[in-house]
Amino acid sequence: MSSENEQVGGGGDGASHEQLALIRESVRKAEVPRAKPRTWRGAALAKELPVARVLVDKGVLHLDRYFDYAVPEELDADAQPGVRVRVRFGAGTRNVRDGRREGGGLIDGFLVERVAEADYQGPLAALAQVVSPEPVLDPELLALTRAVADRYAGSLADVLQLAVPPRHGKAEARTFPAAPPPPGPPEPGSWTRYERGPRFLDALASGGAPRAVWTALPGPEWAGEIARAVRAVLASGRGALVVVPTVRLAARVDQALAEELGPGQHALLTADAGQQRRYSEWLAVRRGAVRAVVGTRAAMFAPVRDLGLVVVWDDGDAHHSDDHAPFPHVREVLELRASRDNCAFLAGGWNCTVEAAQLVRTGWAGALAAPRDEVRRTAPLVRTVGDRDLARDEAARAARLPSVAWQLARDALREGPVLVQVPRRGYVPRLSCQRCREPARCRHCAGPLQAREATGVLACGWCGREESGWHCPECGSFRLRAQVVGARRTAEELGRAFPAVPVRTSGREHVLDTVPGTPALVVSTPGAEPVAEGGYAAALLLDGWAMLGRPDLRAGEEALRRWIGAAALVRPQSAGGAVVVVAEPTLRPVQALVRWDPVGHAVRELGERAELGFPPVSRMAAVAGPGEAVAEFLGAVELPPEAEVLGPVPMPVTAPGRARRPGDPPPGEQWERALVRVPPGRGAALTAALKTAQAARMARGGGGGGGPAVRVRVDPPDIG
Repeated sequence: MSSENEQVGGGGDGASHEQLALIRESVRKAEVPRAKPRTWRGAALAKELPVARVLVDKGVLHLDRYFDYAVPEELDADAQPGVRVRVRFGAGTRNVRDGRREGGGLIDGFLVERVAEADYQGPLAALAQVVSPEPVLDPELLALTRAVADRYAGSLADVLQLAVPPRHGKAEARTFPAAPPPPGPPEPGSWTRYERGPRFLDALASGGAPRAVWTALPGPEWAGEIARAVRAVLASGRGALVVVPTVRLAARVDQALAEELGPGQHALLTADAGQQRRYSEWLAVRRGAVRAVVGTRAAMFAPVRDLGLVVVWDDGDAHHSDDHAPFPHVREVLELRASRDNCAFLAGGWNCTVEAAQLVRTGWAGALAAPRDEVRRTAPLVRTVGDRDLARDEAARAARLPSVAWQLARDALREGPVLVQVPRRGYVPRLSCQRCREPARCRHCAGPLQAREATGVLACGWCGREESGWHCPECGSFRLRAQVVGARRTAEELGRAFPAVPVRTSGREHVLDTVPGTPALVVSTPGAEPVAEGGYAAALLLDGWAMLGRPDLRAGEEALRRWIGAAALVRPQSAGGAVVVVAEPTLRPVQALVRWDPVGHAVRELGERAELGFPPVSRMAAVAGPGEAVAEFLGAVELPPEAEVLGPVPMPVTAPGRARRPGDPPPGEQWERALVRVPPGRGAALTAALKTAQAARMARGGGGGGGPAVRVRVDPPDIG
């Protein structure tokens, strides 16, 4: 026995009898039975608004609605709209006692609203528990997440999983200070390099809501320019939200904001911060302790008060597209927020995506760029090495580097580090004309032609139609080219070519953030390039065909984005900075790099896609799954009359143990994919039809109910 029990037992009979009497008296005075934990059997209900509408965390489309629950009187004060709750779900109507439904499994949810009467006429279950009195789901966030769920044919519960971070008790117990007073408006600084830069800052500081697509000049100034834009908005008494694709870039903007605003003036929301810190930062934003936020993808839903500006940097980066259903994209979510909150919008980057060019073309946003002489002053010199150069270059046939690249690297290493960009293994180019390099496309739907693995027969990767007599519409050639090139131990070969120079690598396993400004060869895969102190003396962009030849509608746009992202880290031409790209010089992305004209490339791409009916001019959705399930789904869905179904076609089988990209089938499973395309203005009708069909299928037991899965993805980033 414990010491406490020994003391009670040895305290005399009088004390024991007195305690028993007190217990009996308290039981007699109780007017209602004590409520059972979590069932609240016999407990009184709240006197006002006794019904709570709850969104349960099920994430299946046929349950994408609110459910009514009774509010016990003891939970009345804490059961306010926006709080996290636990409820019993799935009990049915058979287990009813004292007019209250009981049983079912405990599940998390959000209390959306309190009402006087329930829509459901049968007996209600009671709220089991208020997990926390913190109202994390306010009406603005609820409306935004509902709009995102409808936009992507997904469930509200799935979007809230992305929008609201997991709870941490210690973070909620923290007391946050009041928001700091607004700072003064910033000096224009390097924004004077842009034709409308100072005017843009003035509009932000005066409470305006300008929308701009910003083509940033090469160099490291971009983070400081974002920080000045944030300060301008804060000076107007409003809040700002900045979303970047990676943690490394978030750290740079975080540092720039600290230098511009001072410490403690903004929050950093990244997935690697840990549950307590991330939730604490999120709470500081929700409670209004800070008005500025920078973060990665999940920060797009940050509950910034009085939102005055949303910023997305490098919107073409794949990290901006969420890997979890319903796969929202940062740029489109921030467009929604700008429209709903009537706030300013800034899509910035060294490159320009076709979607950003579409925003300018429709007049939704304006262009914000530097004059051409300023671009020439800050950009490095770009040289090309094409197929004819390689054919005449004996050194290129025997070594990793063409002679031009080798000579540039040798000279530049006297002045500083040299960046060498090589594609990751696994880049599989599409088929193209052997003579003029024009991509081989289907005559029916303009999709990419591919050679089927089993037979070698040409077939469209979108609609599946075979092509027996292909010839190039540009030059008439009947010969096709396909080339698969990887890294080929580039670092080792360069180490042998330059034995006295250190070689550093940055890639998937180990990504460097910065490198010193001393001579060195820095071999990096696209997107992992570290920043060099003082800039790189030169950059070598190898294996251009491995990037340009990928079987993807965005192959040229993505190659240009990767090249410009690396070349922007090189010193200006006036300081000796130079870039060599190994790719055919006549191709449009290569020419755009040479001229440093990403906007012109995006505008021309947009024009071609408009003629062919490609996104973003049209809306498209991918339906993927086992062949029979896809066919059944397409047969059941009531598509808009303008919809065009392309396919289905077989998808490549994912090998066991290989890393899966979003959209890939489970390892070893044979899936098929169909694309559904609608003209402009019919996107909402398409997503509504797909969502209705998917919900009906799940209610019948398909997908999450034990049947074969069918995955629906609206506006997929990779359509072939």
